[in-house]
Amino acid sequence: MNDVELLEIREFSRIDGRKLMDLYAESNMENADYFYPDMADKAAALAKVEADFLAYIRDGFFKNEHDRYMVLAEAGAWISALRLYALGDGEYYIEALETHPAYRRRGYGAALLAMVLDRLRAEGPFRVRDCVGKKNIPSLRTHEKCGFRAADTVGHDLLDGSVSEESYTMEYRYPGKTIEGEAK
Repeated sequence: MNDVELLEIREFSRIDGRKLMDLYAESNMENADYFYPDMADKAAALAKVEADFLAYIRDGFFKNEHDRYMVLAEAGAWISALRLYALGDGEYYIEALETHPAYRRRGYGAALLAMVLDRLRAEGPFRVRDCVGKKNIPSLRTHEKCGFRAADTVGHDLLDGSVSEESYTMEYRYPGKTIEGEAK
């Protein structure tokens, strides 16, 4: 990790679609099977998933001017990324934390999370939550290494309100941010 930089992207025009799709290639292939199981042409299914993904980023994600795509880059390559949703009043939700398969097991995911947390600390008190699959041991360890803790034994998706028994809700608070109605 020599010359890594954190890219904070707040508008779709700054997204390099090919670099982003290459970073998420593994997940996109899984999503092609999940969302388009009846499509025999897997390349066409993958192309559809990628087009849907980019359309969501353009037409959905960037609708909130405070949301940010955070990308860890090195020598022009996009290595790790996540979507950071601003929910208001120092509350954030992380989605789609991913590291390109060629760069895994080298600390890039933790570096990205740490840099994002540093950036948020400069803005004042905050709480960040994320859902992490209970079987996704590398992601759980990455979150814990960065100071996250399991806040609930089920995953609460703060965007659509769904709950998953297969995930934990992971949480990071700075500096012990209190939430209205909660005891310190």
